[in-house]
Amino acid sequence: MRYAMTWSEAKIAAIHDVAPSVREFTIVPAQGARPYAPGSHLNVEVMIEGRPDHRSYSLVGTGDGTRYRIAVKSHEDSRGGSRYMWGLPVGARLSITEPHNLFALEFGRPEYLLIAGGIGITPIVSMVAALERAHANWRMIYACRSRPDAAFLDHLQGLYGARIETRISDEGHRLDLTGEIAALAPGAQLYLCGPLRMLDAARAAWAQAQRPLADLRFETFASGGLFAPEPFRVKIPRLGIDLEVPVDGSLLDTLEAAGVDVMADCRRGECGLCALDVLEVEGQIDHRDVFLSDHEKEHNEKICACVSRAVGGSITLDTAYRPQATKAA
Repeated sequence: MRYAMTWSEAKIAAIHDVAPSVREFTIVPAQGARPYAPGSHLNVEVMIEGRPDHRSYSLVGTGDGTRYRIAVKSHEDSRGGSRYMWGLPVGARLSITEPHNLFALEFGRPEYLLIAGGIGITPIVSMVAALERAHANWRMIYACRSRPDAAFLDHLQGLYGARIETRISDEGHRLDLTGEIAALAPGAQLYLCGPLRMLDAARAAWAQAQRPLADLRFETFASGGLFAPEPFRVKIPRLGIDLEVPVDGSLLDTLEAAGVDVMADCRRGECGLCALDVLEVEGQIDHRDVFLSDHEKEHNEKICACVSRAVGGSITLDTAYRPQATKAA
């Protein structure tokens, strides 16, 4: 694992809706909040159909040493995490980890472009504050479907004015990634948090511009794929398994509930630890991870069980899990 998760108790001190579908939670840890760098996140324990699970939520803004702030979008195709969080009242107790950072901000570059797609604004809020304090050359683009969806937009424009730009599709303004990347100075970095399609487009435009791959920094979220989620069947012939993966549950969750031990870490489609061998597909795979290459996704030999799904039928897999070896050990 990339980091060890140590859980501690906390309570919700305040709840505030920052957009019609985005709710901000102020969380006070029992033992005090720890300092954290821009781009950090918390892991929060949630209950899904009576079973404990966890979700990662980016920390909003800078910490004051007493509390954390996260923002949770209500998703129609939620796997249960956002529904659980939205059902919690002020005063509710929950378990959280200390902050971890997989989306670190590097200082000292000649120029920064930060792009937020929808709820991807959450880690960007702390990044722009840090860059402003460092007197860096930066600007931010907020891309979303409609202005009411733009959580924290008024707050950010009030602080930073014209450096916060918008690309709102309902108003006829769309994000031109190719043009934005072409306008960047040599040595500039792009930080992007948004849905998978936006990330795929950014990576293609970045490669086309022949910019160093290390200067494109990104974080995505697993709610979006190329297809709407639907139930599908998963089969593992060697184990005699034939199960249905529900519309609001992941392939990884379903296998773990059936007693199949699958190695996993990030549960965000980033680390690849839960990638399983694909033997056969009826329909097609909706690859929602950012770990597999385009070539690997095209050949459908692996699937990241934490986020990716099958559509239009079923998928037949094999795993490294050997129950006999487990018993022998």
